[in-house]
Amino acid sequence: MTPAAAKLAVEVVEAPLRDSNEIEAAMAQWGRERNFGLIVVPDPATNAHRKLINELAASHRLPVIHALRAAVAEGGLMSYGVDLPNVFRQSAAYADRILKGANPADLPIFLPTKFELVINLTTAKTLGIGVPLALMVRADELLD
Repeated sequence: MTPAAAKLAVEVVEAPLRDSNEIEAAMAQWGRERNFGLIVVPDPATNAHRKLINELAASHRLPVIHALRAAVAEGGLMSYGVDLPNVFRQSAAYADRILKGANPADLPIFLPTKFELVINLTTAKTLGIGVPLALMVRADELLD
């Protein structure tokens, strides 16, 4: 258990899921648990199955936090992650410097500097979750 999880008295369960059958089985099991929620890490498998993840989470009344805004627009509860358009702008500036003759090995490594919090209020209402005002005020975007 991580120190943060221990401090919050939360049990962390890692579940690497690769295909729709594994996702369906895991969601059915988690749907029977009390006080269970999901944090979906960004990877090709979760991105490819995000619609299924959101649909199953809704049917089992499980809150889901994603890293990508698009998953929240498709029904996830919330997301917190990098602002992808900002990352793409940084990438374009990087490519521009390389095309103008800069040696890639000489360029600094850029890390994302802008993160966004998006909350789907419709999903919260469907799940019976009250979103605290303090969290709504901090959100970059609220979806209805």
